[in-house]
Amino acid sequence: MTRYMSPLTRTIDLASGTIPDAAEVQTRRLSDLEGLFADREAENALRHENPVIYRVYLAAHIPTEEGQLGYSTTVIYPGTVGGEYFMTKGHYHAVANRAEVYTCLKGRGALLLQTPEGETSVQHMTPGAAAYVPPFWGHRTVNTGAEPFAFMAVYPADAGYDYATIAEYGFAALIVERDGKPELVPNPHYQREG
Repeated sequence: MTRYMSPLTRTIDLASGTIPDAAEVQTRRLSDLEGLFADREAENALRHENPVIYRVYLAAHIPTEEGQLGYSTTVIYPGTVGGEYFMTKGHYHAVANRAEVYTCLKGRGALLLQTPEGETSVQHMTPGAAAYVPPFWGHRTVNTGAEPFAFMAVYPADAGYDYATIAEYGFAALIVERDGKPELVPNPHYQREG
């Protein structure tokens, strides 16, 4: 006999990018991204403030099994660390052949992607932009604007997260503020996998 999951609906507050009745809210502060910003001195200088970098609003606790879709919103706050824009930790999927879709709700940002070999791609995001994350690509989002940047993510619930690879090797490129505009530059701390 088939066991059915009950359908559900969550409301996304489009003005803030939050899910007011989220099943869970994850708050990520600077200390949660320790060592991910290229300018370690600037990171250390901000350590005492430990600002909130972003929040993730999980719509519901969806079973982490094949065939299910999870969805959430993320709000990344404006700011920089040594000129590098506030960003998410970034991850590969633990089940590497899983894709994902990000839709920008408000603000301005970028989706930074890379293959395990270090090939990079940047997808610029403004409200209404829907960016596709192909299987096998690591990805992180970056707030390149002056207001909170919010997006909705839809992903296979069994995809999982591989944060360790990014923590160990980093991203091949960074998005930094230069003359008031975002610019893609090589990451001096990047180590190619393998």
